[in-house]
Amino acid sequence: MLSIYFTAGFPNLEDTNIILEELVQSGADMIEIGIPFSDPLADGPVIQHSNEVALKNGMTLKLLFEQLEKSKVKSQKSKVPMILMGYLNPVLQFGVENFCKRASEVGISGVILPDLPMDEYLSDYKPIFQKYNLSTIFLITPHTSEKRIRMIDDNSDGFIYMVSSSSTTGCPSPRCSDWGKPTLPDGANTRHGARRQGKGAETLKYFSRIKNMNLKNPLMIGFGISDRQSFSTACQYAHGAIIGSAFIKHLENGGEAGKFVSQIR
Repeated sequence: MLSIYFTAGFPNLEDTNIILEELVQSGADMIEIGIPFSDPLADGPVIQHSNEVALKNGMTLKLLFEQLEKSKVKSQKSKVPMILMGYLNPVLQFGVENFCKRASEVGISGVILPDLPMDEYLSDYKPIFQKYNLSTIFLITPHTSEKRIRMIDDNSDGFIYMVSSSSTTGCPSPRCSDWGKPTLPDGANTRHGARRQGKGAETLKYFSRIKNMNLKNPLMIGFGISDRQSFSTACQYAHGAIIGSAFIKHLENGGEAGKFVSQIR
């Protein structure tokens, strides 16, 4: 399953529905629409920049819902799930129930809020999300304990967002570029080469560990997925993978959404 993330209102304010429709037509299996925010802590420089541009363009949560209301994807009742991904602050300002109501009205299937604490979700918000049939998606990293992963699996639905490394989006390290390459023993080849491939092996070991937990929710791997190779490798360990920063770069360079999808599959 290929999921594509893009920031609403980037590169131009009115691009949201154009990109959305091109992704559906080109065969994306799921689409994550980013809500622009001034302090996107989980995101690297590429998505941070797209947030800055979108906010300068005038994108707001209210405008995003108005745009999605007019989307052909919504009117055609596409079977491609649309997920909203953003941060808690804009949602609180909009009002949690109002946010959920509007999201449901425009055809959103689920929500990812990386800074929403699980305890706060369970005590204050879970009934509201359920009232509007919105799946809640939580993130796990290589350092998330098995106990917490089990708790997330028990108390969420949709899928589990499996972050490939303890970093921000956009693959700042060479780790993802080593996925799928043969693993060399310690000390083999050049010292630098052995270290890089060892990190790749650690990532695959983490993927295997989570896969073998046999969780009830599907797994989607994100952060650091940038091309066909890393996407294909991730799909060996999960139900699919999410591409964000690489797609944002593609858009910034004037590329077409459909062409990007065809390069990955």
